[in-house]
Amino acid sequence: MRNEDRLKYLRASLIIFGVIFVFAVYPLTVLWPAGWAWHHGRSEYLEMIIAIYATLGVFLLLAARDPERHLSLISFTIWSSIVHGGVMAVQAIGSPMHTGHLVGDVPALFIVAAVLAWLCPRALKAPFDS
Repeated sequence: MRNEDRLKYLRASLIIFGVIFVFAVYPLTVLWPAGWAWHHGRSEYLEMIIAIYATLGVFLLLAARDPERHLSLISFTIWSSIVHGGVMAVQAIGSPMHTGHLVGDVPALFIVAAVLAWLCPRALKAPFDS
């Protein structure tokens, strides 16, 4: 893929993921709680997660303007998605009542990480560059 195309798709992905993080995480927890919410009813934990992802979404939208200047944010999004998805996968496997997450938020986070890593491979190395 040409660099110009990669940058175009990276910008689009940052916008799409940003919009999803800002506007779709909460509705997904309401529409499909078995795949997106770890608690039933009102949950302070869920409210904190929604706030964190909405904030990340705003910053991803800002980064879409000039992704090359925001490699550390893209790197954080990739690595935190891998770690968060991995922890949730282990928890979902270990608790039969949470197996719905293995087809909900767990693969969603791995998809975010994979797409951004594929479109911005420099971000994978960014935190390790000296």
